Amino acid sequence: MRYAVDAQEMRRYEEAVMDTVGMPSLVLQERAAMAVADEIRQWAEGEDLREAEKRVLVVAGCGNNGADGLALARILSLAGWKATVYQAGLTGHSTREWERQYKIIGYYPVRMVSNWPPEEYTVMVDALFGIGLSRQIQGEYAGIVQEFNRRGGYKLAVDVPSGVEAQTGKILGEAVKADKTVTFGWAKKGLLYYPGAEYAGEVTVREIGINHTCFEAAGETPGMFYYDEPVTRLLPPRRADGHKGDFGKVLLVAGFEQMPGAAVLAAQAAYRTGAGMVKVACPEENRGIVQAAAPEALWTEPESWRQGCEWADVAAVGPGLGRGRRAREILEGILRESRLPLVLDADALNLIAGDMGLQLLVAEQGKSGRDLILTPHEGEMARLSGGSVAQIREDREHAARTLARDLHCVLVCKGARTLICREQGACCVNLRGDSGMGTAGSGDVLSGIIAALLAQGADAFTAASVGVYLHGLAGELAADRRSSYGMAAGDLAQAIPSVLGGPEWMQK
Repeated sequence: MRYAVDAQEMRRYEEAVMDTVGMPSLVLQERAAMAVADEIRQWAEGEDLREAEKRVLVVAGCGNNGADGLALARILSLAGWKATVYQAGLTGHSTREWERQYKIIGYYPVRMVSNWPPEEYTVMVDALFGIGLSRQIQGEYAGIVQEFNRRGGYKLAVDVPSGVEAQTGKILGEAVKADKTVTFGWAKKGLLYYPGAEYAGEVTVREIGINHTCFEAAGETPGMFYYDEPVTRLLPPRRADGHKGDFGKVLLVAGFEQMPGAAVLAAQAAYRTGAGMVKVACPEENRGIVQAAAPEALWTEPESWRQGCEWADVAAVGPGLGRGRRAREILEGILRESRLPLVLDADALNLIAGDMGLQLLVAEQGKSGRDLILTPHEGEMARLSGGSVAQIREDREHAARTLARDLHCVLVCKGARTLICREQGACCVNLRGDSGMGTAGSGDVLSGIIAALLAQGADAFTAASVGVYLHGLAGELAADRRSSYGMAAGDLAQAIPSVLGGPEWMQK
């Protein structure tokens, strides 16, 4: 598990390291510059650059990000690079750290210019704004960013590409498009969310002295984390002498009308994630299809949902459910009469979004302590919150946290960077997955995965967070096997056992 921070959190941690721990700011800057220089050295060795090709241009502002850039140019000049600094902005508005670095650099063989030099450079470094930018890039600075992007060379951003908002990943007018971003301490949220993630390129997090020590000094821990370890370390433990009843019983209310495939995908995923038993409540006309495709699954008619809830440890409602009166009555009955942990997806969410009585019932159940996991995509999020997709995308984290608090649930806001939020505490962002997962049925597989983890004893937030992570890893493996264009949702379910079989393929 690793943390991700926004600009305000990072400033508090930096202050804690400097004021409480006593680490001088110049030491932090030197270590940051050395970390970036090391990344450039590694790249140059991989490209087998000749000495004459070691030409670097650092585009520096007059703030602390620019000060990092000045230190970097000095370090590279001592390593044999022909280093040039394009100093942008008025030096009268510089920070104290910049002024110190500017004084030091005067003693080293670094060329300083105030306009774009005509030469081409092998490496271009963005040290213009960093994490502090909160307004649109316009005028002269917009032209600088445009020219930076137009020029050739390997593009590297220091901490955050200039123009990417460090909280949300939004583009503030213009933004540097980097091949790599070297950030310090922890990943910045804006590097993980789209479109910022696209502009950041490959993200490398380097340790410079702002580490877990500062959590105690600052009196807080970051509000977001992500997984990067083998998923097998995160799964609920399994008893060596266990039997099918020990590994969780999942009731799937799914596959109504003309959508039996949704129940099949969810059932397959639940079994392959370790559930001991799965029972599908779907209409009689779909029974043969479901049991032919998932012969391990039990079946019951939808009207027997009460007996199903008495049998099960967890219920998942929604994949292929439809929005008819029958579906609504069953959903309301499970909400009112059962206390089972509940995963709500797809049509269950659409039914809730269109019915204020159901919304109040969900919130009431969640407030009473019942484990509820809702898994909406952005369109369903908008319907549940009464807003628009554009409003959700403006700040997905805020929207997800707000809806989780309103409904007293664990909320899985699905997308290219799925967010898992709860009423209180840190939220999780998922960085794994593939564009091929944007296909019909992918969400049904996720519902089955989460339900299986919940049935095996994981708490709701862990089941959702680890489930999304496993889903993403399965998507990457399925894309390796089938390609991003050729994979289907069934390939996700089939990939789960290989992901759970070991971390070897993750080491590529």
